[in-house]
Amino acid sequence: MRTTTGPALAILIGMTLLAGCSSPSVITLNDGREIQTLNQPEYDDEAGFYEFEGIDGKPGRVNKDQVRTVQEL
Repeated sequence: MRTTTGPALAILIGMTLLAGCSSPSVITLNDGREIQTLNQPEYDDEAGFYEFEGIDGKPGRVNKDQVRTVQEL
């Protein structure tokens, strides 16, 4: 009987590497609310928005004028 540990190990290593590349962050808004993100928000200079992936996996955007701080966790 053949074992399938090779492909399972490759998948585990790949997922670990991908998780290591993300930088969870907290965006604090001027009104005191906090938004937790799965990645470091990217600033779109043309649109004036920070774009990020929320902890629920959905993409999000917030206007730079509403942002007080962006901190990496």
